[in-house]
Amino acid sequence: MHNGWHVGVVIPAKDEELFIGPVLDTIPNFVDSVVVIDDGSSDDTSKVAKTYQDKSYNLTVIRLEGVGVGGAIDAGHIEMLRNCPEPFVSVVMAGDGQMDPNDVTKVITPIIEQRCDYVKGNRFIHVDGVGNMPKVRRFASQILAFLTTLAAGIAISDPQCGYTATSHNVLKEWNWAKSWDKYGYPNYWLIELSRLSFSVVEVPVKSIYGSEKSNLKMLRFLFSVGIMMLVMLHKRCLSMLFNRNVVPHSIFSLVAYSIGWIAIIPSISTDLEREIANSTSGIVFLVGMSWMAAHVFDRMAVKTRIELRKNAQAR
Repeated sequence: MHNGWHVGVVIPAKDEELFIGPVLDTIPNFVDSVVVIDDGSSDDTSKVAKTYQDKSYNLTVIRLEGVGVGGAIDAGHIEMLRNCPEPFVSVVMAGDGQMDPNDVTKVITPIIEQRCDYVKGNRFIHVDGVGNMPKVRRFASQILAFLTTLAAGIAISDPQCGYTATSHNVLKEWNWAKSWDKYGYPNYWLIELSRLSFSVVEVPVKSIYGSEKSNLKMLRFLFSVGIMMLVMLHKRCLSMLFNRNVVPHSIFSLVAYSIGWIAIIPSISTDLEREIANSTSGIVFLVGMSWMAAHVFDRMAVKTRIELRKNAQAR
């Protein structure tokens, strides 16, 4: 336990027999429960993990058959819901040793202090920076940070960092039947957390890269995750409009967003818009300004809804 809260650690792992042992060796002594999810490994990941069942924490090893990193993490969170007494916080650490166990305290503290519902690790604001993170990953992370901020309506600098902490309150309300289980899982969670008006905080965590390898196809990943976020953005904004807790900023955002589309579609453009957008540069300017305003109003709407939720919980 840590300051009256039970602490659980979820470790998704696939073909990590060389790394899972050192990860389990360095779990902080205040951690109560650890769940290792072996997601279809072809090596001895599960076997190695089970040799650590005499540690001070309660260790559970779950074997799945390739459900994807999102599904593996979900399975770990669900296991925490079943077995961890409230209040508890569920931390996600990778099975490949890329996350510093000394940062666990950092990621759980904002939740335990009830400053937020979900904590996201941020490698870019750590004093050591991103270390030897591959340049392609660094570039992709920056693109996805921009897109995730637009889609979630909250400022996110390092959406792909998997080092997270989640309050039991979030896990109890989460719709596990519809949760995203593919790559892009961190981005989905941030967008859905925003829709549900849960508060998110980023904290600095250390970036560690060694001999582990990724089979991720970057262009395919960016395309598929980008499409998912575009769909989720519209679902989130519509749900915020057709909601009993709708706030004026959501309506302003819709109006500004609609103006941008009206400027693009000549058949519904007004005389004034046609006058402003009588050139390609004019259209780009009008659409850009309209959608920028829509995003600003959207950010304000999300912030207001989060504050309303906090106030309701405090009563």
